[in-house]
Amino acid sequence: MAELEVKMVVGSDGVAVITISNPPVNAFAVSIIAWLKEKIEQAMSRDDVKAIVLTGKNRKFSGGFDINVFRKVQQTGKLSLLPDLSVDLVVNRIEDAKKPIVVAIEGLALGAGLEVAMGCHARIATPNAQLGLPELSLGIIPGAGGTQRLPRLLGLPKALDMMLTSKPIVSQEGHKLGLIDAIVSPQELLKVSRQWALDIANNHKPWARSLHLVDKIGSLSEAHKILTIAREKAKITWPNMPQHIACIDVIMEGILHGGYHGVLKEAKVFNKLVVSDTSKGLVHVFFAQRATSKVPNVTDIGLKPRSLKKVAIIGGGLMGSGIATAFIINNIYVILKEVNSEFLLKGIKMIEANVRGLVAKKKLTQSKADKALLMIKGVMDYSDLKDVDMVIEAVIENVELKKKLFNEIEKICPPHCILATNTSTIDLNLIGQTLTCQDRIVGAHFFSPAHVMPLLEIIQTEKTSPQVILDLMTISKIIKKVPVVVSNCTGFAVNRTFFPYKQSAHILLLLGVDLFRIDRLIKNFGLPMGPFQLEDLTGYDLAVAVAKEFATAFPDRAFISPVVDLLIKNGRNGKNNGKGYYVYEKGSKPKPDNMVLPVIEESRRVANLMPQGKTVAMTDEEIVEMVLFPVVNEACRVLEEKIVVKASDLDIASVLGMSFPSYRGGIVFWADVVGSNHIYTSLKKWSEKYGNFYKPSRFLEERAMNGVPLSAPINTGSRARM
Repeated sequence: MAELEVKMVVGSDGVAVITISNPPVNAFAVSIIAWLKEKIEQAMSRDDVKAIVLTGKNRKFSGGFDINVFRKVQQTGKLSLLPDLSVDLVVNRIEDAKKPIVVAIEGLALGAGLEVAMGCHARIATPNAQLGLPELSLGIIPGAGGTQRLPRLLGLPKALDMMLTSKPIVSQEGHKLGLIDAIVSPQELLKVSRQWALDIANNHKPWARSLHLVDKIGSLSEAHKILTIAREKAKITWPNMPQHIACIDVIMEGILHGGYHGVLKEAKVFNKLVVSDTSKGLVHVFFAQRATSKVPNVTDIGLKPRSLKKVAIIGGGLMGSGIATAFIINNIYVILKEVNSEFLLKGIKMIEANVRGLVAKKKLTQSKADKALLMIKGVMDYSDLKDVDMVIEAVIENVELKKKLFNEIEKICPPHCILATNTSTIDLNLIGQTLTCQDRIVGAHFFSPAHVMPLLEIIQTEKTSPQVILDLMTISKIIKKVPVVVSNCTGFAVNRTFFPYKQSAHILLLLGVDLFRIDRLIKNFGLPMGPFQLEDLTGYDLAVAVAKEFATAFPDRAFISPVVDLLIKNGRNGKNNGKGYYVYEKGSKPKPDNMVLPVIEESRRVANLMPQGKTVAMTDEEIVEMVLFPVVNEACRVLEEKIVVKASDLDIASVLGMSFPSYRGGIVFWADVVGSNHIYTSLKKWSEKYGNFYKPSRFLEERAMNGVPLSAPINTGSRARM
């Protein structure tokens, strides 16, 4: 049981050391805040206490406010569940205290942890302690005075950068900028902090109240200029999120009317934002990501993960080289297998380029990059795979080729070796049907670029061993991926859910809607690019291959568009050859290519979808809905078939795998916000006009008719171990 407590020990020097304990990161739970207020009151009333040191147990100060409380507020709408952390604790009991309070920071002071620390009269920290205000990543703003105190301690430019980007700094930088008063070793932390507190009490050091500092704010005109620039940047960088502009406005309030007025304004804005759809979506994603680590009948049956020290990757193309990069930069030895020396050399060079790219972006140090490149060995013979712990096949999407490879691998690899395929679409039962070791077959679907994208979709068949699933979940965390375990079917969870995405865009295109308008609206919705630019990026060969897989698997609802075949005949292959829906020139952004319009017109004649040959008029909202509601519809089928353990797994997979906007909470969460009844009636209307592609699924219809959220659990039936 976690030890939840706040302790106070008064030393012979007259310093009361108050220690908070709430493993793992000493979060400010409601009870912790209440007990902290009590301990401070006791210290203030005791004659033998001259000063106070506030610290955290287990080498951490605090990771911030308990986010579970946000979730409860959002579920109930009861703002009364939020404790008064800002005025009652930080202002009244800490900053305006009659005895000095010094905070001793080790490990981290994030969110409310840093806000409480900034309310103290001095801050002493150990080296490399993380300091930050990441609240905007949850759709809110700092709510305990952070918007007012951080600019006064750091200056406006750095404070804005930290808050708007949610990026922390280390204590050394904090010391240089004035946020931290002294850096000391962990062994000296309490000793120095106690003496510092006594020095303040004895007027040997300044008694600083950060809410009242003004020297780093600068003149009103300077502040106004900085905040105006920040506001314009925020509108461009975070167009659909209200918390960034709100944060800037609250900072301005404090500059114009004083820090305390800023604190009061901050509280009002915080309360409004915490119940907004944006915050609800981001908080949902926060918890959804953490929930992926729990898989029934895998993580709850007492199994221990095995150590996977050597991994073989078959195929050194775009995906194989990216997967290899992900492993070697995390100190896992990789054997890269290719069919000939030319392909092998090309694969190794791609890996080297990936590593150099990470160094250039400062995501990897040069020394770690040099070490990583020593962790790769290129081979052309299967005999070199005789002692590997896992093989990941990453060749082209061809069932017969994959079957042949796995038959070879099974003969060579040791009996404990995990046999994984990176297929994005093909049913695993087709790939492994002739193998004897069915329990070792698993899908390890990385998303491109594999060394960058954070999702790993782990696909289990009905025969895959729980041990294999656990091992893959464990190694995914080592290589810094979020594992989502799903059941086997064509396209699995993510690509299965999103296969209607491009198809619905093609239907709109063939109904006469401008393709660049579709892309622009979907990008405005929050995806990084529209469906047509995405098709350019992934390549038309893949589009054709994947379309065939889905047409075979789901013939009742798959839509076959003539557009891609006609583009290929026209000599276009997207970004691969610089010509697609867009023109791609080195060093410049993709530009709409009007030369593609005759091909589109020909496609419309072939498809003959436009009524009386006339363009169908649509609003912007209808276009977005016609692209995304079929995705929701397929998500409903994925949920009903129990392809995922829970709806939140599909949400986090859509965010991390398809870049669905996190502030919308994922595909299922967003659908519940929109409302299942509206989605159902819209799809039904379109199906009557345009056919079965839009026909509402049984699951969607039932949920809509009964008023049950799409995300509500399915209580009956089961699939495999799920």
